[in-house]
Amino acid sequence: MADKLNHSYGYLSNVFSEVTYSSIENFIIIQKIERAKQLMIVNEMSLTEIAFLLNYSSVAHLSTQFKNTTGITPSAFLRIIKKRRENLK
Repeated sequence: MADKLNHSYGYLSNVFSEVTYSSIENFIIIQKIERAKQLMIVNEMSLTEIAFLLNYSSVAHLSTQFKNTTGITPSAFLRIIKKRRENLK
């Protein structure tokens, strides 16, 4: 992408950080975790399937990033979702 815009990655990274107050890497991680949450809720996919789909090296890596980003484990997240669904019945 940097080549197509005729700027270095460093320059684009700095501009991105100034505008979004987040690094490109952190932004991508957050987007992937949001997608993982969606896949868990809507598609009821397993963590193994999600890790593969989102190009994680392992389920453990996905789980670690999920917890670091959200503050809870994927299984705790699913318990919360399940409880909310039960409360809607």
